[in-house]
Amino acid sequence: MAEFELTDAEYDAATRRGKQAGAGQPQPVSVHYDAETGRVVVEFLNGAAFMVPTRSLQGLEKASDADLADVEVLGDDGLHWERLDADFTIAGLMAGVFGTRSFVDVARKGGKARSAAKIAASRTNGAKGGRPRKAAG
Repeated sequence: MAEFELTDAEYDAATRRGKQAGAGQPQPVSVHYDAETGRVVVEFLNGAAFMVPTRSLQGLEKASDADLADVEVLGDDGLHWERLDADFTIAGLMAGVFGTRSFVDVARKGGKARSAAKIAASRTNGAKGGRPRKAAG
């Protein structure tokens, strides 16, 4: 890797640009794992909250509830699981980035898998008239 030196003035300018870029963005104040729903809940200074299904995240699929509960806000924009050596940006999670492209592609294909049991269940459901309609609300 290339080495370079940063002057104090350059550092101060970069810090100001970073603060300006983050101005107006919701600031996370807390995070906790809700074992009942299997979601991580991020709460923001403005009162908003965001939830994400934790076991849908790359590297956390088989984690224990105790390990998932050991989550913390990392800086102003990240989540960190020390025991699991896992980090995610909040903005990325809000955009639906739950892992690398290959992880997401494999997860997507898993829902499209055609096993003998899935085919049989589909045929049984079709014989009953197909998927039930949603109740009028």
